Amino acid sequence: MTIVASPSRRTVLAGRIRWFVAATIVYNVIEAVVALTAGATASSSALIGFGLDSVIEVSSAAAVAWQFSGSDPEARETVALRCIACSFFALAAFVTVTALRSLLGGVEADHSTVGLILAAVSLAVMPALSYGQRRAGRELGSRSAVADSKQTLLCTYLSAVLLLGLGLNWLFGWTWADPIAALVIAGIAVREGVAAWRGDACCTTTTSAFGDQLVDGGCSCAGGCSELCCGGLPEADTKRARPS
Repeated sequence: MTIVASPSRRTVLAGRIRWFVAATIVYNVIEAVVALTAGATASSSALIGFGLDSVIEVSSAAAVAWQFSGSDPEARETVALRCIACSFFALAAFVTVTALRSLLGGVEADHSTVGLILAAVSLAVMPALSYGQRRAGRELGSRSAVADSKQTLLCTYLSAVLLLGLGLNWLFGWTWADPIAALVIAGIAVREGVAAWRGDACCTTTTSAFGDQLVDGGCSCAGGCSELCCGGLPEADTKRARPS
């Protein structure tokens, strides 16, 4: 059995996704300018890497905006997924280079109040944007919208890492904390990039004959679904979604 949203509902969901994508692009442009400026001022490779991540996030969101600007978004989904995958790979490369530079280069960054405030604000804004787009993408059955929301969620983790790293460096002089955590996030980005390139659908619009995988009004998580996708589901729904 296949559950398909009505045409009017799909139009509403597509418009909602376009709104979240536009908000993400605007916020990330501002974030990139502030982070790169503050990073250059404080000689902070973490802040510079965070700013570059914002640039990459814009490219991913732009791919989804391009997809949903056409009359048939589904026809453009594969190309959009490939663009998002490349964005994940680029993000991982930038974060890795930045982290290794901090670890091996012995660069000591100055304290950045602007950087701390930016990381805190992003930590509050990004989860809301990610959740809203992921929820609409799941209901619409759009793999590209879900994949882009996962990159926004990854940006949330980077915000937390940046905030922790800048805070520990400021309070205790622990310069190694930020790059170590950043390398872990780079690994996650590579995994999500591979999944997007293959077109792995974390959410589908099908239900089994017994209806045991129906989630959130017609979206179910496939086997092997990552936490970055199911993270937006209520705990009870997540347990119900995953195969036993």
